[in-house]
Amino acid sequence: MRIQAFAEMTGLTAHTLRYYEKLGLLSPQRSAAGHRDYRQNDVDWVAFIQRLKATDMPLEAIQRYAVLRSQGNETAAARRALLAEHAERLAQRLAEQRNHLERLQEKMAWYDRELIKNSP
Repeated sequence: MRIQAFAEMTGLTAHTLRYYEKLGLLSPQRSAAGHRDYRQNDVDWVAFIQRLKATDMPLEAIQRYAVLRSQGNETAAARRALLAEHAERLAQRLAEQRNHLERLQEKMAWYDRELIKNSP
């Protein structure tokens, strides 16, 4: 599929897709006329990139993952290690966020008690 259709399908702009290509994250096939020709595996790969970005994986780490991915199955252990490191950082962040949420809920409960106590 052409870049505009691919952009619509992924929710990214054509500019972003070209930027990803420049960074080495995407390397779509080209038609005989030189047009980008995106495939289903590109859709899946962009969805994974979006997930990594949504979980705050640094762009440099995503690029490192992309390089390993392009080298084939012999890099599976290295890719898994990279994802494991990211998952550990994400788990720590989630634990911190849960703790923050609990503190906020405690504070709101205190306000609820104060408001009930001081209501006419």
